[in-house]
Amino acid sequence: MSMTYEETLCKEMSAKGFFMKLLFLTSLLPENEATSGYEIANRALVHGLRALGHEVVPVGFANFGKSAEITDGSINLGELSISNADANLWQKLVWLKRAFQNNTTFAGAKLQIVSDQALAANIKQLGNFDGVIVNGAPMAAAFEKVFITKSFAYIAHNVEWQAATESAKAALSIFERMMFTREAKMLQRLEHRLAAKASHVYTLASDDSAAFTKMGATSVSAVPLIVSITAEMPSSRAPQWDAGLIGTWSWAPNRIGLDWFLTEVTPHLPDDFTFAIAGKLPDVPLIKHKGATILGRVPSAISFSRDCACLPLVSRAGSGVQLKTLEAFELGLPSVATSSSVRGISSLPENCTIQDDPKLFAEALVLTSRQGKAADLDGRVFHATQKARMLSALNDGLSAFTARAFSEAVE
Repeated sequence: MSMTYEETLCKEMSAKGFFMKLLFLTSLLPENEATSGYEIANRALVHGLRALGHEVVPVGFANFGKSAEITDGSINLGELSISNADANLWQKLVWLKRAFQNNTTFAGAKLQIVSDQALAANIKQLGNFDGVIVNGAPMAAAFEKVFITKSFAYIAHNVEWQAATESAKAALSIFERMMFTREAKMLQRLEHRLAAKASHVYTLASDDSAAFTKMGATSVSAVPLIVSITAEMPSSRAPQWDAGLIGTWSWAPNRIGLDWFLTEVTPHLPDDFTFAIAGKLPDVPLIKHKGATILGRVPSAISFSRDCACLPLVSRAGSGVQLKTLEAFELGLPSVATSSSVRGISSLPENCTIQDDPKLFAEALVLTSRQGKAADLDGRVFHATQKARMLSALNDGLSAFTARAFSEAVE
């Protein structure tokens, strides 16, 4: 029986003695039941590094009430809830005050419930390790002083300052616009420092790699991601809705896409076209289309997606890769996507239609939904290809990272 790409790569690395102990600094610790795109990405990245044979020790925070689910040897710095949608006004004011006092980003301030000294003490207890990986801008903003003097790799989930700039333009109030503008300026300075200091920068999309190269990074690579650790088996299904959208709508770039769909696309849909919106909506928009159903949070994103004849992928802002797009492709479900929704994905399945014009997007949705299950594909093919690319990219990036780290150590 021939070996998988994963087995072949691990065998080659074992022969070279390349296995390492890696410190993985992250705002939220990986959970088995990841829900948000950020958590899904964290889980995939840690899984990929471990699949390559490395010892990975995540250090970060648990979602509020979820400490019992952190069982993989992670170092839990405490519980917190960092979702704006779940926070009351008093909590937001506490975060805002801390952000100004500590001259950090709003997202970074949420994590500063422990001091630099406490984080450094937790890391010291781990003993020697071969490399530091800083996962995402919030952790970098909150604890930059702890790792900036060391050789580290940085994982950029997005070009955050660009996403904040887009959110500022779309803000509905002067206060929100001012906050996003401040966040954009601070993130731009932070990401330039990270680009200059990191031994290697991982991004989740090739466009983001180009952006970090422009910011001064000398070693950059894009990492394809997977959503499900194990490929999902194809299933028989009888959709309840013609289309369905699911996402973290409290995140401004996601909300921009949803609002575009509701205001620009739905007027072109037939009255008998049905669609559901899953995921918590902080403020429910006015929806004029008769076929709309708002579900809020659902028990299973996969079950919801399979209950929809097709999936509109409606990203219009941000950077990085869209995890809901990857999930649709891994499930083999038909979709209609904007160009922004498929950024960072090099090979698209045949049942994905790209449209950016609202009227043509609506027409494609109607056509795709009428095809029903006949448009489904076996998503395991996409998953296997994507996982092989993820492992290869992680491995190549670590090779560049360790080579540069060694060079810096002997200079």
